[in-house]
Amino acid sequence: MFNYILGLFSNDLAIDLGTASTLIYVKGKGIVSNEPSVVAVKKDGKGKRVLAVGKEAKAMLGRTPGNIAAIRPLKDGVIADFEVTEEMLKYFIAKVHNRRLLVRPRIIIGVPSGITQVEKRAVRESAYSAGAAEVYLIEEPMAAAIGAGLPITEPSGNMIVDIGGGTSEIAVISLAGIVQAKSIRVGGDKLDEVIVQYIKRKYNLAIGTGVAEVIKMTLGLPMPDEKNQKLEIKGSNLITGIPTTLEIESGEIREALNEPINQLIEAVKHVLEITPPELAADLVDKGIVLAGGGALLKNLDIILREETQLPVTIADEPLNCVVKGAGKVLDEMKLLREVTIPS
Repeated sequence: MFNYILGLFSNDLAIDLGTASTLIYVKGKGIVSNEPSVVAVKKDGKGKRVLAVGKEAKAMLGRTPGNIAAIRPLKDGVIADFEVTEEMLKYFIAKVHNRRLLVRPRIIIGVPSGITQVEKRAVRESAYSAGAAEVYLIEEPMAAAIGAGLPITEPSGNMIVDIGGGTSEIAVISLAGIVQAKSIRVGGDKLDEVIVQYIKRKYNLAIGTGVAEVIKMTLGLPMPDEKNQKLEIKGSNLITGIPTTLEIESGEIREALNEPINQLIEAVKHVLEITPPELAADLVDKGIVLAGGGALLKNLDIILREETQLPVTIADEPLNCVVKGAGKVLDEMKLLREVTIPS
């Protein structure tokens, strides 16, 4: 009887627990929350105390006094700080349910395809501790493919490249199963990091990851025949220590991002090489679908098209593909059993 009453109050949730952002989809309502995966924690004699979560905490990154730390509890798509992830999930779930106490939802969470058993257990335990009644895990490329509208249950090859904050997931899917997949630790965060290091090395200028992200999304990956774009940036001169303004060109950023972009291209080619010939033949017409925040990187689709000689398209709302796909799975019990990871 008690479980029945709890059921009346529950709202099933799909969560894309990402390195950069956490998105939540509520059954029947769609995406209701999209906030940075950041938690601000105050350290005192009694241990850690959570001060802020999400947008409010992200605004504190790099700007906190000594006793306050803005933490990103997920690294490379998996939990790096169990305790803080649990607090973050509790906050998001309570916010979505307007802090109703009698809520024990069924939750489906997107995880990287290369996740270990220990990491799976950490995600499950965090969700249960945050108040879930049941927890299902779905591999991110599978969720992204469903969210992008690919016919994953048909006997034909579908290729998805999901470029998130911490990882890029590349998979070929057929008959509701992942046939070949590769997860690499190259995502939006890595690209930001590479830009920070490049500016530091070339100009002796220290910039934050927030500035690096602006550079990446503004200048992208210019093609050789494109006119060089310029962008003014601000940072701290490492020699004088004085805040400085500098102008950089798009060609420099292409050069800076060469290595991680080549890693991504090689991973895509590797998955294509090991894909069975029948499914590979399907990809000649269907091509590759890009999802995740990295799909929005200017000219990435063109570069992949040139390198693979396959059609490359960007999914509608690429940032929301994983959470939308996981949400669709919640609505279909048969699909839920087919595509979630066994516990």
